[in-house]
Amino acid sequence: MPSISTHNLVVEFGGTSILHGIDLDIPAGEWLNIIGPNGAGKTTLLRSLLGTIDHGGRIEFGGAVVDKPQDRARILAYVPQSPVIPPGMFVADYVMLGRTPHRGVFGRDSDTDLGVAVDVLTRLDLAGFAEREVRSLSGGERQRVVLARALAQQTDILLLDEPTTALDLGHQQDVLDLVDDLRRERGLTVVATLHDLTLAARYGDRISVIADGRIVESGTSTEVLTTETIAKHFGANVRIIDDPDGPVIVPATTDRSRS
Repeated sequence: MPSISTHNLVVEFGGTSILHGIDLDIPAGEWLNIIGPNGAGKTTLLRSLLGTIDHGGRIEFGGAVVDKPQDRARILAYVPQSPVIPPGMFVADYVMLGRTPHRGVFGRDSDTDLGVAVDVLTRLDLAGFAEREVRSLSGGERQRVVLARALAQQTDILLLDEPTTALDLGHQQDVLDLVDDLRRERGLTVVATLHDLTLAARYGDRISVIADGRIVESGTSTEVLTTETIAKHFGANVRIIDDPDGPVIVPATTDRSRS
C-alpha cells in the first residue's frame, strides 16, 4: 500500500485555483522529487500533505486519512524553505522541539529524547552549535538546524521544501547524503522540492514535474529530464550530459561569435 496517496487534490486561495486535481501514489520508502517553475504549486502541495492549508480531495497515509495535527506530526516531518525561528531559541532547544509529538507539549525530555537530539546534531555537524542561538547562525547553518529538528521527530515521512537553500556545495551533498542514508536505514519516505535539476536527478527514485498546478510528467530522471521537457516547462535552453550518477543539466550557451 502506498505510503502517500492523493486523490483529486485541489487547493484554492481567494478564488484562485493553485492545485488542480493532483493524483499521486508514493510507495513507502521511496524518494520523490517535485520540480517545476516558480509559482507552479510545489510548496502548496507539501503544505497540503502537512495539513496546514485547506484543500479538497483526499489524502491518505498508509491507506488511512489522518486528520488530527498531532497524529500527522507523528508520521510527517517538514523542513520549510523559510522557517520561522523564535527569538532567543538555542539550537539544542530548537532541535528538541522535534520530540514534542512523542512526549506532548508539557512532557519532560527523556533520555531517549536527548539521545535522539544528540545523534542528529552530531550527524549534521552541529554539536558545537548546541548552545548558540539559532538566529546567530549563518543561513546554511540555520538550514541544517531546521533539518535536525525534523529528523529528531523520527517520522516515517519527511517533507523537504528546497532543503539545500543557503547551503554551499559541500553541505548540499552532506545533507542529501544524510537524508538518503537515513531513508535506507529507517525506510523513510521522502518528498522533496528542488530547484537544482542536477541534484534532483542524482538523489531520489522518481521525479514529478508540476506546472500550473498539475502533474505533467512523472518517471525516472532520464525519462523526465529531457531538453524538450525543460524547455517547455522551465523556458530554459540546456544541454544534458550523460553521467553514471545521473544526468547533469547545464545551460546551453549561445554562440555570440556568429551574431
